[in-house]
Amino acid sequence: MTDLHDDTPAPVQEPRLWSDERWTARVIKNEDDDGWAVAMTLHGEAEPALVGPWTMGRDKKNPKPLDVSAFNTLVKTASEVLRRHEQQLHAQLNKNLFVTTAQGQRVRVALAIVPDEEGATATLSAQDELGEELARVPAPPTFKLTAASALAWVESGFERRL
Repeated sequence: MTDLHDDTPAPVQEPRLWSDERWTARVIKNEDDDGWAVAMTLHGEAEPALVGPWTMGRDKKNPKPLDVSAFNTLVKTASEVLRRHEQQLHAQLNKNLFVTTAQGQRVRVALAIVPDEEGATATLSAQDELGEELARVPAPPTFKLTAASALAWVESGFERRL
């Protein structure tokens, strides 16, 4: 029995349009010059994850047709672009550093920001060298985690006033 409400798109393998269950590659006219470009879009997304130049065909007017090898390479490249974007976003939202108190205790201080359209939230936390949590407090998402701000927070006894 087949599911009539299956949202998985059927694979397409045309010279200027290829797709599988996750990605669509579309060869498009480059608006900036006489060349061609290829746009890789993840299904369900409005904008392409990757747009790059595409090779001209033998007639030097039309684009080279897509094929399985080119499509697989484009999928790999577009997936890597998305992975790097996710890593960059994670690094922007999650920062941590180590500080050493006047008593010689090494403390890991972490700032985790949770983005939200209605207002981001953040949490500042501290762990000792064994990974045991020493403190966890809400922080403004605009809090700047630096060695100086982390050390001041730890040495204040983890006061909530940030």
